[in-house]
Amino acid sequence: MIRKLAVIGVGLIGGSLARALRKAGKVQEIVGCGRGKANLEKALELGVIDSYTHDIGEAVEGADMVFLAVPLGAMKDAFAAMVGHLAVDAVITDGGSSKASVVADAGAAFGEVPAMLVPGHPIAGTEKNGVEASFAELYQDRRVILTPTESTDPEATARVRAMWEACGAEVSEMTVGHHDEVLAATSHLPHMLAFGLVDALSRMKENDEIFRYAAGGFRDFTRIASSNPVMWRDVCVANGPALSKMLAAFAEEMNDLAQTIAAGDGEHLLEVFSRAKEARDRFVDGLPSRQSTE
Repeated sequence: MIRKLAVIGVGLIGGSLARALRKAGKVQEIVGCGRGKANLEKALELGVIDSYTHDIGEAVEGADMVFLAVPLGAMKDAFAAMVGHLAVDAVITDGGSSKASVVADAGAAFGEVPAMLVPGHPIAGTEKNGVEASFAELYQDRRVILTPTESTDPEATARVRAMWEACGAEVSEMTVGHHDEVLAATSHLPHMLAFGLVDALSRMKENDEIFRYAAGGFRDFTRIASSNPVMWRDVCVANGPALSKMLAAFAEEMNDLAQTIAAGDGEHLLEVFSRAKEARDRFVDGLPSRQSTE
């Protein structure tokens, strides 16, 4: 049972965690923290939180679990605001989709990477934002990756694991570096493709006609381009080395396809398409059907 949960950033991710834990009966008190008064008042009205403050230091006082659901670019300042206010038994975790930057920011703010820091990443989300988009079932049967560091207390990891499992999530662990490589390929790259495609088409002279006649496949593929631009800017900056490597590899693949199409090499196209279909059918179709933007 969590005595007091401090949610820093009460939007889709933070709000859904609060709802899930409350529904499971695993938390006694939830305090929300953020800059937007209207969003926090809505969270209070919806029963997502019990109280709110705009001061991070005040929010974490007495909390035994702190969850950071802020853009990656805001992590360092958020950690710094906690210094001197944390309870002795407080565990800190987060929902950021790049982990190396989170660990570095925590180390810079606290002077060292705290033993009670358990970096985490729920692989769940939608293209919608704000507490009104949150729901208790967001993490049900979804994967959550924890990336404890060499400094992390195993007890802290166990507490965070138990929290996510109470939300119905499947929890796994990996190193910080491996996480960032995997997510660059499976999450960050697809978002870059969606953003890049929509931006390129929007700048074409005939863009009105292009979007008017867009079919379901286009809408499905580009849905994630409606995701929060600030969040994804921060993801790109935070996970730049791994993501830029993936983008370069994908660019080579696209160049190969362009040359194959120009040459009319149907055999090679069939080989690529068949290999891709087989891979997707094997690894993706067995996953939960709910769409994610993470």
